[in-house]
Amino acid sequence: MNRRNLIKSLGLGIGGALISTEALANLGENRYGYRISENPLHKPMDNPITAVTLGAGNRGTVYGNFAVKYPEQMKIVGVAEPIPYRNNKYASVHDIPEDNRFDTWERVFERPKFADAIVISTPDYMHYEPCMKALSMGYDILLEKPIAPTEKECMDILGLAEKTGRIVAVCHVLRYAPYFVKMKELISQGAIGEVISIQHFEPIEHTHMAHSYVRGNWHNSKETTPIILAKSCHDLDIMKWVINKPSKQIVAMGDLKWFRRENAPEGSTPRCTDGCKVERECPYSAIKEYYERRDRIKVLDLPADKSKHAEVIMERLRTTNYGRCVYRMENDQPDHYITSIMFDDNVTANFSMEAFTSYHGRRTRVMGSMGDMVGDMEELVITDFRTRESNTFIPQAEDVEGYKNSGHGGGDFLLVKDFVQAVAHQDPTILTSTINESIESHIMGFMAEESRKKGKVMPIRM
Repeated sequence: MNRRNLIKSLGLGIGGALISTEALANLGENRYGYRISENPLHKPMDNPITAVTLGAGNRGTVYGNFAVKYPEQMKIVGVAEPIPYRNNKYASVHDIPEDNRFDTWERVFERPKFADAIVISTPDYMHYEPCMKALSMGYDILLEKPIAPTEKECMDILGLAEKTGRIVAVCHVLRYAPYFVKMKELISQGAIGEVISIQHFEPIEHTHMAHSYVRGNWHNSKETTPIILAKSCHDLDIMKWVINKPSKQIVAMGDLKWFRRENAPEGSTPRCTDGCKVERECPYSAIKEYYERRDRIKVLDLPADKSKHAEVIMERLRTTNYGRCVYRMENDQPDHYITSIMFDDNVTANFSMEAFTSYHGRRTRVMGSMGDMVGDMEELVITDFRTRESNTFIPQAEDVEGYKNSGHGGGDFLLVKDFVQAVAHQDPTILTSTINESIESHIMGFMAEESRKKGKVMPIRM
C-alpha cells in the first residue's frame, strides 16, 4: 500500500468510528501515527443525559468519571452501592443527593424512573436481575461485560431489549480502541486480501492472575462467571468483529494447573502475613504486591489520607482474601486456556489466554491471501505480499485514569461517548457494541466452556 492509497483509505469510516486524513501523522519511513476522529454520527446535545450507577467499584468509577470530565454530556444522578466507603466517595464526586443514594440495586427500582439510563457495573452474577428490571421500567442501559453468567440469561436480556426497544450497550471496549478500529478498517478495505486465519493471544500477567482470578472477585467460576467470559469475552468478540464473519464451531482446552493446594511450598501459611517462611521468595507475595509495591490497591478501599495507607493495607491483608496464600484459595478458574474457532468461509482462529507471563497486552496476527498483520496494541504492522512493503500504524490513544497499559487501548471513554449520543438521540446505530452485536461472543464463550469440560467440538448456533 503506497502513501497515496494509504492517505486515501484513511478517510473511510468503520462502524461508529472514523479515522480521517487529518488524523494521519508521518512518524518516519512507512510509520504513521493516528487518532480517532469524532464520530460523524454525533450531533449537538441540548442537555446531558442522566444516569444511575449500580455498583461504584472500579468499572463504575471509570464510567462515572466520564461525567466528571464531560459534564455537558452526562450527569450521574444516583448510585447504588452496599459498601459505605464506595457509596460515600461516589456520591461526593458526583454531588448526588441523599435521597438518590441506595445500598442495594433493588431500592433504585422502588422509585419511578428518574433518569435516562442505568449503568450496571455490579458483580457478574448481579447483572441479570437489575438489567431486566431496568428494561421493564424503560431505562437505556450501559452494561458491563459479561452480559450475564448463563446463556439463557443473556438471551432473556436480548429478548427484552428487543421487545421494549431500549438501548443496551455492552462494554466491549476493544471495539472502540483505535488499534482494533484500524485493524478492522484495513481488513475491510482488502489491505491483506482475503482473511485466512487469526492467532490472538492474551497474556494476563502472573500477578494480575493472582490478584483477580485467584484471590479476587472472579476466583470462583460458580459464584461469578468462567474466566473465558469474565476475562476473555473481549477477545472472542474482537476476533469476530474485525473479520466480520459469524462463528460456526469451537473447541477449547485448559485447566487449573498451578494455583492448587498441592503446589503450596513447604513452610507456607494460610496468609502471607502469618509468618510464611517462603514469603520473601514467593512471586505472589501479597505483602510485596500490595504493601511494598502498592500495586492494584484500589480494591482495598483505602482512605484519602495516604499517611494511613500502610496500616490499612496490612489490616486488609490480615482480614480479606487479598492477603491469603494463592495456593490455598477456593479458586477454580483455569490458569491456561486455548480455543480454536471456525468462522464462516472457513476462516480459522486460535486464541490463547495465559496466566504465566511477565507482561500483559494483547497480541494479534492476521494472515491474509495478499498480506499479513502483526500487532501488540502499541503498533500494527501490515505487510503486502505483492510489493513486500510494510507499513506501521501507531494508535495515539489515551487510557482513562487507572487503566494505563491495561489492555483497553483507550476504548473506555470512546464507548461511553457513543453511548451518551445513542441515548440522547435514541439512535442505537451510533454504537458498535449493542447487545444484538455483542451476544455472539458470549455464546462462543459458553460453548468454549462446554467444550473444555466435555472434551468435544461444539457447534455455535445463534
